[in-house]
Amino acid sequence: MIKPGKNDIKVYIKFEIEELKLLQDNTWQMAESFGLDSRIDNLTGKRKVGFYSWDLDCLESVVCDLANTPVGEKLYEKIKNGMEFIDNHRNKR
Repeated sequence: MIKPGKNDIKVYIKFEIEELKLLQDNTWQMAESFGLDSRIDNLTGKRKVGFYSWDLDCLESVVCDLANTPVGEKLYEKIKNGMEFIDNHRNKR
């Protein structure tokens, strides 16, 4: 598992049940994700979950192929917003 550094920023995202189901159905695409696949499998959708930039990069690559569906599009937008948040906070430093 990648260890975050002191300057790494965590973004919290809450997934709707449909979004979570879509991610869980596609965890097989996260094989090289250092445990992200098992984290996604264990989620229930009841609370926000923290992700670092490398987690969001992996999720983006999985969801980018699914963005042509309404649920995939909504999920892709959440991930992009999280990545933009991290980028904006990095640029402030």
